[in-house]
Order: sequence, then structure tokens, then C-alpha cells
Amino acid sequence: MRQPSLVRSVLPTVAAMVTRDERSIAAPPDDVFDIVCRVEEWPVHLAHYRYVRVLERGADGAVVEMSANRPFGVFNWPTRWVSAMWADVAKHSLRFTHIGGITRGMEVEWRVERGERGSQVTLIHLWDGPPWPLGKWIARKIIGPVFVHGIASRTLAGLGRVAERRAALAAPRRQPR
Repeated sequence: MRQPSLVRSVLPTVAAMVTRDERSIAAPPDDVFDIVCRVEEWPVHLAHYRYVRVLERGADGAVVEMSANRPFGVFNWPTRWVSAMWADVAKHSLRFTHIGGITRGMEVEWRVERGERGSQVTLIHLWDGPPWPLGKWIARKIIGPVFVHGIASRTLAGLGRVAERRAALAAPRRQPR
């Protein structure tokens, strides 16, 4: 397994497949970012996540194996990937580079910024597709919109609900007059 620091890369500006999921969350950015970074807890909060396993920890990141289901009505399509992961706490950015699975080479970034309701979260996936004939087309037309967006949008919504519940519980209660 590669050390996380060796696979760290700059987020590309262009890719064959780009998915972008965004959500406004009624919770402070520090709290949202903390929930997002606790990837080992995602299966506790997210019914579509099968597991998250930390395979290796480094001083500045980790290698994680993740598996989630992409629901299609009553059926679930299991997915699995291995990623190098690291956080930039100052920028509220969590980055992944897929280093194993069909999506090897995919770059992912979670960005948590201050927003009108508390936080604005953007989740970006960039990838040039699998090295197959028509790989870029398959990434753009099937893998990105059906699988990546299908899982990412559920993940973002679910973690947003967790953050909003915690923020509501932490808010001072108004006393009745």
C-alpha cells in the first residue's frame, strides 16, 4: 500500500467526467467539516454505506477502503473503492484520490464553506474514466450521473441531516414567556 503523502495530488481543472453536488446545511462549518472527516462513522449515519475501513494511517492522511450501495428501486448495486485521503483543516477541504477499484484515478474534494444557513458544502468528483474503449463516454454518461452522483448526493444529504440534528440539539432553547 502506498503512503498517503505519496499519492497526494492537485485537483485537476479538467476531466472527462465531472460531477458536482451541493447542499446548504444549517450548521456551523467547523461542525460540518468534522462530521465529513469522520469517514469511519459514515456507515453509522448512512444506510447506503456498507463499510469504511482504514487500511493505513500516515502522519498526514490515510488509505481507506469504502463500499456503498447504489439503489435501483428494491435492488442495490454494491460499489467498492480504495482511496488515499487527507484533510486541509484550514481550508475545510477533504480530498480523496481513488487508488483502487474501477474508479482508480478519480479525484474527489469535499469543500465546506460559510453559507447563508450556516454552511455551503460542495462535493466534486473528477475522472477521465476507465482505460477501456469508450471509457470516457461511459464515465460521462453512466458512471458519473448514475453511480457517482447517485451515491454522492445521498452521502451529502445524509451527512447534512446529521450536522443539522446536532446543531439543533446544541442550540440554546428559548424559554416560554
